[in-house]
Amino acid sequence: MDNVKFDQTVDVEKSSTFNLEAEQALIGLLLVNNEVLGEIESIIDEDHFYDAINRKIFGHIASRTKKGLLVSPITLKPYLVSDEAFKDIDVPSLLTELSAMAISAYAARDYATALFDLAVRRKLVDVGSEIILDARKVNEDTAPAQLITKAEQSLYDVASTGTKSRSFEPLVKAATEAIELANKAFDSDIQGVSGIPSGFIDIDKKLGGLQNSDLIILAGRPSMGKTALATNIAYNASIVNYKKYGKASSVGFFSLEMSSAQLATRILSDISKIPSEQIRKGELSENEFNQFVEAARSLDESKFFIDDTPALLISSIASKARRLKRTHGLDFLIIDYLQLIRGTSSKENRVNEIAEITQGLKAIAKELNIPVLALSQLSRQVENRDDKRPQLADLRESGSIEQDADVVLFIFREEYYKEREKPGDQDLDALIKWQEEMEQVHGKAELIIGKQRHGPVGTVELAFDGRFTRFGNLVKNHQAKS
Repeated sequence: MDNVKFDQTVDVEKSSTFNLEAEQALIGLLLVNNEVLGEIESIIDEDHFYDAINRKIFGHIASRTKKGLLVSPITLKPYLVSDEAFKDIDVPSLLTELSAMAISAYAARDYATALFDLAVRRKLVDVGSEIILDARKVNEDTAPAQLITKAEQSLYDVASTGTKSRSFEPLVKAATEAIELANKAFDSDIQGVSGIPSGFIDIDKKLGGLQNSDLIILAGRPSMGKTALATNIAYNASIVNYKKYGKASSVGFFSLEMSSAQLATRILSDISKIPSEQIRKGELSENEFNQFVEAARSLDESKFFIDDTPALLISSIASKARRLKRTHGLDFLIIDYLQLIRGTSSKENRVNEIAEITQGLKAIAKELNIPVLALSQLSRQVENRDDKRPQLADLRESGSIEQDADVVLFIFREEYYKEREKPGDQDLDALIKWQEEMEQVHGKAELIIGKQRHGPVGTVELAFDGRFTRFGNLVKNHQAKS
């Protein structure tokens, strides 16, 4: 009985999601003025028509028009007559009636937009129906959480197609946008920075800031400080930039490895200047605890959002990013880290799965028009070389990562490796030499720009403070003297 009621409800709901008269009027206009197709083809296609006959006729019209052939009731008639779908229809009379319904060419885009919107509504009705049916099925293999994920994905699939497709635009329009971007960099509080400032002077000089629609890969071996650097950049973008320039960026951080509490501890350690180890152990004086609390209060005005759900699907990341963009705004997205994301491809083919993931991340960057920073592991082959500075070939499943990324950055700390080369106390000469070499690399890191689609590659030096797992701008000798 419930099923009957449900089906009836769906029928009632769906009856308000189509307009046969609008479909016929638009087709009539196309029959008398083929040029109108160019005005509406970026808005709708045949799948947006509800009625099967109208859908077929539009398909025939569009196909012939795109081939440069004249379409009229006379030229179209033989094609429809030979189509099995029209065997019981008086084709000549139908075409005459449709032509008589032709509307003004000026109204074509409005009709097309209306039909598009109705098609989206029909999809929503279908999704809603599927959600209800799935929810009513009791299946041991399907947990409610999976149903929620499926429902959310279905809704966001509709959302992703629920926008008009882009079409060609004049070069002059694109040139105007380029001028606006250059002007933004010119007028920026930080000269030469058109994107989001990273908070690192030399990085921003090389990249011009974090650029919208860019997929940025930050890679390194374990313990190099990938998460620390990403966290520093996120903090700078969301909080420091606001204090310096009055411009706060809304940052989304997918932490697939660390919990949100662990990530917050790192940030608070940096702000309060209290080593994170002390914070974790609770080894704080009253004064230090007050510093810690004050640091936490300073985050009240931040627009920094953390999601620590493990093993997320790339589709879930896209869905959550869209939702954050819509509800709180989203200017910058960070994923820690790429190899922990799951794709829908078979895990037996990891290369294809990684390709799906990197393409998905690039699609997010482009769709939401934001920079996306994804952390990535490096292969162990780095450890087999004397010079352990990473290269593009060291990226795990490097083909798709290197191809889809706009910028590839490598973080490298020679101090990490040098510490493990300490000679024994009995070899005094070697120990002295090692100490001299340690002094040269202590507190320093290299950010290697291995790829930049729109700019130069090279190396940037950074300062590193291991006590707070914090990176900073490296003060050069000439700066220290001045």
